Order: sequence, then structure tokens, then C-alpha cells
Amino acid sequence: MSILTSLESQITGAVEKLSESVVSIDSVRVTRDFAYGVVPIEGKGSGLIIDSKGYVITNNHVIDGAAKVQIHLKDGRSFVGEVVGSDPSTDIAVVHVEAENLPAATLGDSEQLKVGQLALAIGNTLGLQGGPTVSLGVVSALGRPLPGADFIFEGLIQTDTAINPGNSGGPLADISGNVIGMNTAMIPYAQGVGFAIPVNTIKWVMQQIREKGRVVRPWLGIYGTTLNEALARRYDLPADSGVLVVEVDARGPAYRSGLRVGDVIIGIGSQAINQMKDVLSALSKHAISEEVDLRFIRTGTKRVTRLLLQETPLQTVQRR
Repeated sequence: MSILTSLESQITGAVEKLSESVVSIDSVRVTRDFAYGVVPIEGKGSGLIIDSKGYVITNNHVIDGAAKVQIHLKDGRSFVGEVVGSDPSTDIAVVHVEAENLPAATLGDSEQLKVGQLALAIGNTLGLQGGPTVSLGVVSALGRPLPGADFIFEGLIQTDTAINPGNSGGPLADISGNVIGMNTAMIPYAQGVGFAIPVNTIKWVMQQIREKGRVVRPWLGIYGTTLNEALARRYDLPADSGVLVVEVDARGPAYRSGLRVGDVIIGIGSQAINQMKDVLSALSKHAISEEVDLRFIRTGTKRVTRLLLQETPLQTVQRR
């Protein structure tokens, strides 16, 4: 058997394995129109069965505000879905259907990904009938922010695998059929630039939602931006890496610990902070009500303050 034939066989086997776990999702939102009164708006997306007892993951934006969620399996069965919980900050939602022995997908490990490896995107592209659509590409980059988005997690997978409307919530997988991410967005004015949420982020959010009904994460109470040489020169800052604090919420632990606009965060606990995603990574290692040292630079002087972490207020979690 030639190398290409062997590769083709591996890919088709992965598609057969995973496509049984991919579902299409119909959602209905109700809005008010001055001319026509109450008007239903239909949406379509994709999802993935992650538990044989009826748990499905999808993007929050697929089901957000929906009055009704309908889950359609590849074998033709349909179920009404109940939204267990969602996390707008990572655009992840968990839906449950009353069914047993469903074909659950195998979740991989996004920490093991390498740029250039092959990737499969499977989903309900454009709502086309006849089962999921499959496309093949590569992992183009890792740790990307989503341009123009307000998601908390920046470490997205960039892929050139074709991602179209309707693919949202569907899996990005390796050629063994293991899920490595969830397709979440494309750049409409670009070619071959799509983004997926890493599966390790999905695992953590999914566990939080199933155990607590929501995601509980520590909160500093700041808005910041990754510092670079250009910003450092423009504002005459004594550092060229770290997180520049551009806003401090007076309700948050950072404010109470003395952090102010213009400070540069360079460390939280044992972790060095070089960019915004390091803040998120560091906070994920600590619990609510835990005290942690925060290292920062102010007017050229390195300082340390101790802060008591608190849970993100609900109104901040839902800010989009």
C-alpha cells in the first residue's frame, strides 16, 4: 500500500469514526419587530456528543438567547436540547438531550499540537442536508487571539481548514479522529483563516459547567493589553514585555491591592507575565479566595502586592 493510500485510509477512517458524534443544531430566538410583532429567528450550527448519556458541546453563540434548541443526529433522530450552562467568555456551551448510548467523540490533547499537522473540520456547513461536511487542512498557528473579539481565552488554534457558516460548534480533529478543538470563527475577508477553541480549554469549561452549572474563575478586575516595544517607547515605560493595565475595576481585588492604570504586571504567583494570555494562565492555577503575590512595575520601580482572588461578577462574565 502506498503512503498516500495509507494516509487516505487513515483520514476516511477518522471521518467515519467522528462523524457519528457530530450533530446539527437548530435554534429559534424570538425577537420583537415594530412592523410584524413577535418574530422567530432561526439559526443553524453544529455540535459534538462528548458523553454517551446525552451531553453535547457547541458554541455559546449558536444557542445564545434561544427559546428552543433542536439536536439532530446523523442517524436521523432528533431531540429537544436543554442548555445545561454556557460560558460567553470562551464561547462554549453544554446542551443535554434525553438519550442513552450515544456515540461519544474521543477528546485529544491540544497541548501536543504542532503547527503544520493535518486537521479535519466537520460540521453542518450552510445547513446542507445529508450529513456533516468534511474539510481537510493544517494547523496554521497556535495561541492566536481572535481579531476583534472579547473572548477571555486568547490561545486559539488557527487553521486553513475550510470553516463556513454552520460549522460553528463542530469539531476540529486530527487524522486519527481525536478532537483537538471546536470550530468557532472564520475571517470573512480572508482566505483560509479559521479559528478553533483548544480541546483542553473545552474540557475545563465543560467540567465546570457540568459540576456547577457555570464557570467559576478568579478575577483580577483589570483590563489590560500585552506590552511591546512600540507601546513601551510611546508611553516611556521601563519594560518591553508584560501586561499594561489600561483600566481597573474598583470592585476588584487588583484595585483594593493598589494596582492602578499605567502599571505593568510582570508576575502572578510563580508565573512570569509576558503577555495577556499569561495572566489568564496564571489565574487558572489559583482558586477563589486564595491569596497570591502580584509583581508589577510602576514609574520604573519593581513592586509586589498581595491580593485576595475573587470570583468574576456575573455582569462581567456576560460582557460581550
